[in-house]
Amino acid sequence: MKEPFLSAVPVLTQLEDAGYEAYFVGGSVRDYLLNKQISDVDIATSATPEEVKAIFPKTVDIGIEHGTVLVLYGQKSYEITTFRTEGDYQDFRRPKEVAFIRNLKEDLKRRDFTMNAIAMDKTGQVIDPYNGQEAIKNRLIQSVGNAEERFSEDALRMMRAVRFVSQLSFHINEDTMTALKKLTPLLRKIAIERKRAEFEKLLLGENWQEALRIILEANINAYLPGLKNKPLQIERLLTYNCKGFTKEEMWSILIFCLQIDKKNIEVLLREWRLPVKEIKWIHQLIFYLEVRLHQEWSIYDLYKAGCSVIEAVEKLYHVINDLHDSAGIQELLEQYHKLPIKSSKDVAITGSDLMQWFNRSGGPWLKETLMKTEQAILDGKVINDKRKIKEWLLACSQN
Repeated sequence: MKEPFLSAVPVLTQLEDAGYEAYFVGGSVRDYLLNKQISDVDIATSATPEEVKAIFPKTVDIGIEHGTVLVLYGQKSYEITTFRTEGDYQDFRRPKEVAFIRNLKEDLKRRDFTMNAIAMDKTGQVIDPYNGQEAIKNRLIQSVGNAEERFSEDALRMMRAVRFVSQLSFHINEDTMTALKKLTPLLRKIAIERKRAEFEKLLLGENWQEALRIILEANINAYLPGLKNKPLQIERLLTYNCKGFTKEEMWSILIFCLQIDKKNIEVLLREWRLPVKEIKWIHQLIFYLEVRLHQEWSIYDLYKAGCSVIEAVEKLYHVINDLHDSAGIQELLEQYHKLPIKSSKDVAITGSDLMQWFNRSGGPWLKETLMKTEQAILDGKVINDKRKIKEWLLACSQN
C-alpha cells in the first residue's frame, strides 16, 4: 500500500474500533491496481452519517442525505459514505431515495462499472465480488449487472464509459456497448454541465481519438452542443496529434475543425456553460490562430497577443500544418521577450502628458496617439523614454 492510502489508514481504524466496517472504494482502488497516480481516496463504511459524526470531532455535511460526510483528519479531508442501496432514479441521473445498509457487497452492486466496484481494507486486501480485477486485467469497461439498468439509472454513465476509454485506454465490453448505443437518447435528460465535465476529461485523455470515434459510432454527438450532424468535422479533428494540449487548446482546435463563424463561437461555448474567463481565452486563441494561418507574426501581433497566447497558437498552428519545428516556437518567444514594451502600461507616457504637451482636452485623438506611440516604440522609431517620445511626437505634429 502507498500514499494517500497510508495517511487514511487511521481513519479506517477509528471506524473499525468503533465497531463498523470501513474500506477504500472506487476510482482510487482501481487506479492503485493500475499503478496510476492517486490524488485522493474515498471511504465507504457501515456506519451511518450520524454514527460517523459521533466518531470524528471535525466533520462537514456535504451530502448527508445521500450518506456522505466530509471528515477532517490530520490536516486532510476524507469523504466517507455509508453503504447504501438506491431507489428508483429521477431524471435518469439521481436516485429518488437511498437506504443505508450494513452490507459492502450490496453497496458495490449499485456502482457503474466492475472496475469501480472494488473495495480494499486497511491491510491492502482487495474485496472484489463482481470480478473488477479481471476487467482491469483485460482492460474492459463492463457494467455491474445489467448494462441497460445501470445506464437507465444514470445516463451520464454512458459518457463516463467513453471518458474511461480515453483516460485508461480500455475498451467497452460488447454487452455494455450495445446498451450504450441503444440508450444514448437518454443523454438529453442530463445537465450540460455534467456532460461538459466528462467531455473535457475525455479530450485530455491519452486515447481521446478512440473515445471520439465511439462518440460518433454511438451518436452521442447528437446530444452535445454544436456537434450534431458534424461527423466529418469531428473526423477531421481525429487526424491531428494533440498530445500535450491544454483544455482550452483542445476546445480551440475543435472549434477550428467545426468551422464555426466568429460570431457563433461564444454562443457555442456558452451553450456548453464554459466559464466567461475560459471563453475569452479561447476567443483569443481562435483570433490569433486565424491571423497566423494567413500570415507570419508581426511585431505588433506578438506584442498584443503575449507570451502564453503565442505559445498556444503556435502549438495549434504546428499541429494543423503537421510541423515539428519546436525551435520556431522558441524563436518567436525570444522575439517577444526582446520587445521594448510588453503592454501599454510599459509606455513611458500617459494621456495626461499628451494633453499637457499639446494643450488639448481629451478625446479620440488620445487613444490614437498612444497607439501610434506604442507602434513607433515597437518598430524602433523612438526609444521608450518620456523626453524622447515628446520630441518625436512634436516633430511628427509639425510634418
